[in-house]
Amino acid sequence: MSEIVNHYQFASGQNLVICQGDITREETDAIVNAANSQLMHGGGVAAAIARKGGEAIDRESREWVRENGPVTHARPAVTSGGDLPTRNVIHAVGPIWGEGDEDRKLKEAITGSLKTADDLGVYSIAFPAISTGIYGFPKDRAAEIFMRSIREYFNKNPWSIISNVRIVLMDEMTLRTFIIAFQNEFGSETAE
Repeated sequence: MSEIVNHYQFASGQNLVICQGDITREETDAIVNAANSQLMHGGGVAAAIARKGGEAIDRESREWVRENGPVTHARPAVTSGGDLPTRNVIHAVGPIWGEGDEDRKLKEAITGSLKTADDLGVYSIAFPAISTGIYGFPKDRAAEIFMRSIREYFNKNPWSIISNVRIVLMDEMTLRTFIIAFQNEFGSETAE
């Protein structure tokens, strides 16, 4: 698992942690893949997840698109974790910067992933910084949307069975940006 940098517990009992590490090593019940609408896992986090997860993820992704059509921002796809240490991969489509209405689309991808996790009955989920890589979404803006969206989700769904949300970030710059947004939203509470 990754190194926990910040921790916050909601009044309803769910935990949010910011971690530095590799999302493909997370032993959570589900991880979120920063996907495209056709689930073609060609670059960034998606390529790393597909590569380490093995053929099952690519095969199940093709089947999902064939049966359901393109993945939307609000309705992620789900595959098994393949060879990853997680049971499920939730494939969330984040917005491409410049396509319009990016904030709403990113919020839908985050909220849709949490709802999908609840529907799957998972207790723990790990997110990457959706859309902040090759999709060009400004990291600071995305980090604020992540914090607000997760808070709003648990405020509206205090019954959620998700007990642990991890935001797992590899590079130092993204980590610092998310730490600032976390502290602005939740204060400076850190893990013990």
